[in-house]
This record gives sequence, structure tokens and C-alpha cells, in this order.
Amino acid sequence: MSTARASANARQAPSSPGGSLKRKGHFWVRWIHVYSSMLGLVLMLFFGVTGVTLNHPDWSISSNEQMTDSTGILPPETISGFTEGTEVLIAVSEYARSDLGVSGEVVDFGLEQADGFINYRAPGYAADLFFDAGTGDYQLTTRQQGFVGIMNALHAGRDTGSGWKLVIDISGILLTVIAITGIAIQLFMRKRRRSAITVMAVGALLTILLIVIAMP
Repeated sequence: MSTARASANARQAPSSPGGSLKRKGHFWVRWIHVYSSMLGLVLMLFFGVTGVTLNHPDWSISSNEQMTDSTGILPPETISGFTEGTEVLIAVSEYARSDLGVSGEVVDFGLEQADGFINYRAPGYAADLFFDAGTGDYQLTTRQQGFVGIMNALHAGRDTGSGWKLVIDISGILLTVIAITGIAIQLFMRKRRRSAITVMAVGALLTILLIVIAMP
């Protein structure tokens, strides 16, 4: 009888403050880990797959790249009637976008005497326009990669705008949070704590070893 009463009293006894804090900590770590994983699930899948394809560009990028060269004469209104070289470059660029189908951001341009150029870039896309402001002659070279090439460029943040760079930053933060909370969850598991730490240490040592081997 006394044993049963003692067992009941033990079950009814309030938990210690330390144990309550530990349970709350475990709950919030798991909550953050689960929902940050779900929030970044598609991003993790995207960067995981494109990480492999980016490491093997010969699989499909070079064969899917389309390169075109075209020449012609610029309309007189794009190269005449301006007093500054910048005005000529703007007029030529507007014509290239509207009539020649050029897209992407302008990454470089210049006009020295009559020789001018404008370079456009976007993920998986490049266009280089060279023109003579005196005669109006132009040469346009465009290179367009396939779907995989575009995805690889997005993975690397190459020729992307500030909006996509923000996506990469958010993805990095999410992956960091997921990794830290995943480690914390294992540390809360008393039965698996030692084995989890051992595996993590082995993984860390292998990563460091591979980095050292890959270094020149």
C-alpha cells in the first residue's frame, strides 16, 4: 500500500525547473527544425540537384548551348543627332532590345571615337553587341544555354539580380538553422547523444580531410 502511494506521489510531484526548461528547449528546437526544413524544402531540393549538375557541366550544358551571330546596319536615328556618347549607347541599346531581341542586364559598355560595344548578361544567357557609330554597322553575338545551364547559373548566382542574390542568402540562412537545430535535437536525445556526436565528429574530420586534399 505504501509503495503504491509513493509511486502515485512521485507521478504527481512537480517537475524541476531545469527539467521544464529542457523540455521547452527541446520543443522549440524541434519546432524550428521541422518548419524551417519545410519552408526551405524546395530550395534545398533545387540547390541539391543543381549542385550535382553544376559539378558536371559536360553532361548537358555544352550540347544545349545555342550561339548565333548576326550583322546589320543600325537605323540612322540611333547614332545621329546626339551630342554625348552616353545618348548614343542608350539609343543603340533600346534598339537592340526592341528590334534585335536582346535581353538581360547591361554589365559593360563603352564608346571610343566611333567604336562602341554593349554587353548583356542573364542566367544562362549572354549577348555582345559591337557597332560603328560612324557607319552604323553592327555585329551581335548571343549565347543561350538550355534549362540545366540556366538552373546552374542560378545556383551559382551568376549574372543574377539582387532579388535572386537575396534568395541565395535566405537559403544559406535556412540551411544553417536546419543544421544547428538538427545537431541540438541529437544532443537532447540522451540515448543517441554519444553515437550522434561520434558520427558528427567523423563527418567533420572527413570534410576537413577532403578540404585539405583538394587545396593546392
